[in-house]
Amino acid sequence: MNRITVVPAKGRAVPDPETGELLPAEGREVPDDIYWRRRINDEDVKIKEEDAPAKNPSAKEVSTK
Repeated sequence: MNRITVVPAKGRAVPDPETGELLPAEGREVPDDIYWRRRINDEDVKIKEEDAPAKNPSAKEVSTK
């Protein structure tokens, strides 16, 4: 089964049925199943977005070769 990393939305406490505890504030990898998709649709959790590279690199980063 696929897995996704989710974090609780601000001000939300979300039970994690896999651990029996609340989802930690830093998030956790969970199964991509109907339970977590419902939490996402209800805006109880958000899918964690990894740090993406800068869209517009600075002049220092651009190679002039």
